[in-house]
This record gives sequence, structure tokens and C-alpha cells, in this order.
Amino acid sequence: MNGSRSYSPQEIADFLRDRIRTGDLKAGDRLPTQADLAEEFGVERGAVRQALRLLQEAGLLTVSKGSPPRIAEQSPVPGEPQPTMVALAPRLSEAFAESQVRLDAACLTAESLMLAVGESVRLIHEGRARPKSIDVRVLLPSREITLAFPAPVDGRGEDDPVHQRWLTMRNAQAQVLQHNLLALRATHGIDVHVTFRALVFTPPIKLYLLNGEEALLGYYVLDEREEEYNSQTLEMYDILGSQSVLFSFLRSAGERDAAFVEQSQRWFDALWKTITTDLTLS
Repeated sequence: MNGSRSYSPQEIADFLRDRIRTGDLKAGDRLPTQADLAEEFGVERGAVRQALRLLQEAGLLTVSKGSPPRIAEQSPVPGEPQPTMVALAPRLSEAFAESQVRLDAACLTAESLMLAVGESVRLIHEGRARPKSIDVRVLLPSREITLAFPAPVDGRGEDDPVHQRWLTMRNAQAQVLQHNLLALRATHGIDVHVTFRALVFTPPIKLYLLNGEEALLGYYVLDEREEEYNSQTLEMYDILGSQSVLFSFLRSAGERDAAFVEQSQRWFDALWKTITTDLTLS
């Protein structure tokens, strides 16, 4: 790696993800040690640990106590339910291979979508995907509502750092997603539109609709956990969206799947046109 610059944890994770995708790192292989990776990328070990955490949450690494991380086995069965970050990126890449790309998403934050769409953006930069237009619509909870989750374990007071943490994440991730997609206008002349609307309820599921042909549905599963935020430890009921298992429904797979895709699109469109409001990422 070029020693003249410092790499972020996300960039390190992206480099390692590419090595897994191209087969340089295969299922069952041990990763280099944190010390070796820190030396390769010219960063502190803390940045490497954050990068490995991103890959673990994406389902790309298996970690056993006392053993170095290994590349996770990926299911060879097409359509088998998988964690969001395993399932979403390849499905987006296939959707972005079309000339007209239409992506609708309803979720708690844009984290999984932000990370997964990076593969499609790379394919465009490499000239392996050449869409003429990209239209992305995202439904996220409004900042004005009391979220069902994440929620403090000991109840909400006047000051709710759990809500503030979620709002900061919601805005930052959506802004990165928007920036990365809109940048394709200048670099590749693609007609790109990214729009957000605010939900008036906490979505209990995550839903992705790809080109009107596929619906990916996952359930948010709550757990009690701790998270550091602004020098304090937050105890909360929360979810790890990247680990939500996605179930795929294809319009071409038969009447049952086709009906699910159609009804999911109607559900999304109805929310978009009726009770949702304009969303400002601030």
C-alpha cells in the first residue's frame, strides 16, 4: 500500500473484501495478523480492528475465541437466505447491470445499503456495469417520532442519547450513500436521482425492491447490548441490521413470488405517496 496516505477502516475493509471476492482470500483461509495488516496499510491496530469488525458484521469473517479470523464459508445455493451484507451486495450488482436501475428501500438506517452499494459503484468505475439511469428511493424513520427501537433499557428521559446516536448514524450513512451515487453523474454521465422520505413509524422489517423484479425482506431482531457513544456506555435494546437474514422473492419464480413482489411494491409506493414526509439529512 502507498505509505504516503492513511487508510480509513472502511477502505481497509473494502480492500480485504475485494481480495475475498477475487479469490485471493478463500473460505477457510486465515487472515494476516492485525500487526501485519497494520504495517501493510500504514495504520494503527485500532483501525484494523474496526475494519475486521465491519467484515465480521457483513458475514465475511468467522471469529473464534483464541483463534485468528478466517474467511467465512459462503453458501453455494442461489437464493438461500443469508445475512444482509452477504446477500445484498451481489443482488445489487446484478440489478445495476441493467440499463435503467430502480432501487427502493425501507429500513431503520441506510448502513447496509450504503456498504452494499459500494460493490456496484466499483463495477461502474471499472466499466463492468454501464447503467444509463439510477433512481433510488429510501424510506427512513422521521427524527420527530419516538422510535420503538433502538431504545434505552432503563427508559427514556428528557435527554435520550440512544435516539441521538441513531439520528447521527441515520444522517451520516444516508449522506454517504447519496454522495457516492450522485458522484456517478460527474464521473460517468449517469442520470442519478436519490430521494429520501420520512416514515412516521419504526419499521419492524427491512425491505429492498430491485428493478421491480425482486424483493428482499429481512426481520429486525432485537437484542440487549451496550455501545460506546460520546464517552458514555449506552445500554439499549437494538438490532444489528447487517446480520438480519434476507429472504428473496423473484417475480420470475412463480405466481406466489410474483404476488409478493407486486404487493411489496404497492406497499412501498403507497407509503411514499401518502403518510411519509420530506426528510432532511441534518
